[in-house]
Amino acid sequence: MPELAEVEYMRRRWNPGLGHVVATVRLHARAGVFKACDATELASWLPGARLESSAAAAKQMVFRLIAADAARTPLWLGVHLGMTGELTVRPAGLTDQKADHLILDQPGARQSLVFSDFRMFGRVQFHVGPDAPEWWAGIAPAVTSSGFTVEAVTEFLRRRARAPLKAVLLMQERFPGVGNWMADEILWRAALHPARRCGELSAVEIKKLHRETVWVAEQALRLIGEGDTAAERWPDPPASWLFQHRWEEGGKCPRTKKPLERATIGGRTTCWSPARQKLA
Repeated sequence: MPELAEVEYMRRRWNPGLGHVVATVRLHARAGVFKACDATELASWLPGARLESSAAAAKQMVFRLIAADAARTPLWLGVHLGMTGELTVRPAGLTDQKADHLILDQPGARQSLVFSDFRMFGRVQFHVGPDAPEWWAGIAPAVTSSGFTVEAVTEFLRRRARAPLKAVLLMQERFPGVGNWMADEILWRAALHPARRCGELSAVEIKKLHRETVWVAEQALRLIGEGDTAAERWPDPPASWLFQHRWEEGGKCPRTKKPLERATIGGRTTCWSPARQKLA
């Protein structure tokens, strides 16, 4: 599933649509991606609206439009990619495909903005009004923001003292945007075993976990999130990251050069370096 940086990369794919008017909307109203919104309302408000801006947070993105009505009503179009969702910009006039569940035609720019999802694990959300909807405003402070403090992380871990670190790092209410590969990367860099119980960590280890979470998020956004959106897919981090070796058959730790191990921890397939991440 796309994580923090991949979502930012995908959000930027619709940048060519900024400043242009949506003339028509094509959608599969009964598709599963619309289970969280009223597709009929969306289809009635978006024609004539101008795409003004967009943002990404955690594993979600929002596109802000201004309606064509006299009040210039703000519109909020939310997209969650799920596992297989994808945003693209296509030349105007192309026929929609089976997995294209939402198409915003912008004939003035001779293009269409397309949200596709062949497995339909993603979702589209929609809100009308000046105030941000709860599904956007309620996202936890970004791990790269001033709101993500050592104190906040310490309290969160202490309240989940018996839970394994890997499972807690995937909790979006404190680590928004962190998914499976980022959690493994953070723990590997912090030299913490993914099965360690949160209550066992010392103050020094928590500070290290906080530092590496911020670092991985910032670097992932720089390396992946700012990648060339004209490419077929986002770029990968360099070979010095665990990311490049975690699924290799016989993969080795980029630092110790010793074998990596994999197991299911916290309900997710997890990779770590036993030589670096020791479990007492």
